[in-house]
Amino acid sequence: MYENPIEEHKNLVFPKKEKLKNKKLFEQLFSEGKSMSAFPIKLLYTKAVFDDDVSIKVGVVAPKKKFKTAVKRNRVKRLLREAYRINKPLVFNNIEGNYAFLFLYLSNKIPNYEEVEGAMKELLKTFLKKESHEKIDT
Repeated sequence: MYENPIEEHKNLVFPKKEKLKNKKLFEQLFSEGKSMSAFPIKLLYTKAVFDDDVSIKVGVVAPKKKFKTAVKRNRVKRLLREAYRINKPLVFNNIEGNYAFLFLYLSNKIPNYEEVEGAMKELLKTFLKKESHEKIDT
């Protein structure tokens, strides 16, 4: 993909400024956000305005109702973040505008990485198709 391994590494990081932390934005995602899913992941997203120079901010959720122990919830969230980090160039290179993403884990069992990454790729590709289609319509 890239000739320069340092340049490739810069694109595959998930820095603090790309993490979704704004409580109002979280609430907006649940109330007004659009959604799509590829089992076992659901993506909620909405257009947003950020103060910093980031085009996408991302949050991940593993429900306490399905994973009682913090160890299991953290494992699921770690897998979601890693799958996003690896596949984020799919979105960053092909999107216009600013978005807030929230990835929700839907299944009851702890996944393996391959399941999560496959669903993540499918979701990001579907998101790109849907958003580029909406730009053409408007």
